[in-house]
Amino acid sequence: MATFLLVHGAWHSGRSWDRVVPLLESAGHRVLAPSLTGYGDQAHLLSPEVGLGTHVDDIVGLIEAERLDDVVLVGHSYAGMVISGVAHRVPERIAHLVFLDAMVPEDGEAAVDVHPVTKQLVDLAVDGWRVPPMPEQPPPLGLFGVTDPEDVAWLRSMLSDQPVRCLLEPARLDNPAARTIPRTHIHCLADRPAGITRRPVPAGERVRELPTGHDCMITMPAELTELLVEAAR
Repeated sequence: MATFLLVHGAWHSGRSWDRVVPLLESAGHRVLAPSLTGYGDQAHLLSPEVGLGTHVDDIVGLIEAERLDDVVLVGHSYAGMVISGVAHRVPERIAHLVFLDAMVPEDGEAAVDVHPVTKQLVDLAVDGWRVPPMPEQPPPLGLFGVTDPEDVAWLRSMLSDQPVRCLLEPARLDNPAARTIPRTHIHCLADRPAGITRRPVPAGERVRELPTGHDCMITMPAELTELLVEAAR
């Protein structure tokens, strides 16, 4: 049995994993899929002060409160920033990092450095601090890669604004022990929005691919589950 800790991306909530959690649990694994501060059941805590450090604290706090060890830590999209920070805080607790179509920062980089196009979202922030979810686009892009109308409606029901501080706050990745944690990168291959590019994966790190859009936990949950279980082996 492995312990999976699934961290959602920007604008989403822990509900985005609802199709993956039961599949992992039915295979005998323990699964946690919390909502970060400002999202889902934590949406009432959304404020200008919420940033990357807040979300790293969320996950480190959960790991420590639940006394988790040998964690398979999965970060989707923006949460690649989060799990990177967590790995440098508690590397001894992490067995494997999975970057799911995710940002992969270097020390001192913010989300706007990893994906410079994100600066456009910062410039359009409402009240100077919150970024609404991106609008649905024509297929194949849809809403975060989701195109089925029922799935789009369900996804839209869980989305919240993203604080600008999450996109501007730099990652602090100064613990060399974190670099010894095995990594898997899962890339979603469907069309990507303009301006979003993927950095080369360092030699020795596993790469897997899914022929679907960005929110693969919604569009291909069974196939994603297989890749997550593979990472835990």
